[in-house]
Amino acid sequence: MVGGPHRTLIGAALVLCVGCAASPTDRARSLVRQHREDAAAAVLRDRIAAHPEDIEARRLLVRVLGLTGDLPAAREQTRELTIRLPPGDPTPYVEIGHALELAHRYEDALAAYDEAASVAPTSPLGPREGGMRCARWGEADDARPRLEEAIRRGARDAETWHALGLVRLNLGDLPGADDAYRSGVAADPRGAENWLGLASVAVVRGDAQGALDAYDQVLARRPRFGPGELGRAWALIRLGRPGDAARALDRAEELGAPAQAVVRQRAALHVGVPR
Repeated sequence: MVGGPHRTLIGAALVLCVGCAASPTDRARSLVRQHREDAAAAVLRDRIAAHPEDIEARRLLVRVLGLTGDLPAAREQTRELTIRLPPGDPTPYVEIGHALELAHRYEDALAAYDEAASVAPTSPLGPREGGMRCARWGEADDARPRLEEAIRRGARDAETWHALGLVRLNLGDLPGADDAYRSGVAADPRGAENWLGLASVAVVRGDAQGALDAYDQVLARRPRFGPGELGRAWALIRLGRPGDAARALDRAEELGAPAQAVVRQRAALHVGVPR
């Protein structure tokens, strides 16, 4: 039986083995999570010096350099990516776009994503990244055409559909938002985000039953999501089901839903809302 110091030595050996098995990019990502970006950059530079063909390490280095604010070095690595990737590959332009975003150069980042879209006119990568950047910063008018172009070029992931749904919702296009969110649900049936989007569309429309159905789907996937119970309560009040609404509010409060919203819903419950 192994115990005491021997067990400690075995544990240390296992840790060392795990460390040895980790790739340089994994170690660099771990260092970034520890806010040790300079150390991460050093790990990646060493890897690239020994293996200049390592595209993944070079891509990550571009982003890390953007995080440290060393944009000249990031651009140099981007040029190296351009040399090593096939002509017309949008990846270098997307990576420098990410670096520019990390350095808070948002307009320059958008220009890089648009260049990626131009360089690779059939790839969804450039317009998707540009559209996502605009959506993150609340620029719905700029986000919409880019996201729609990404969809036209073949982007079918749930995140892109969700972003497009949110943008259309913010622009008041409820049918378009509904269509995007439903496409997102089809792309990822297990995800909750697009169901939450459909609930938002239903709330804006005043469709209490539609909202309840969508919030039920959200909670089936995220059972401890307090705002989902709050949304259910909103719908149940309007459907004339005060007992169910009160239970939903109790559950929302238990799960940490925003206190002021819970208070408002309880007031609506006591006053009564016409169906």
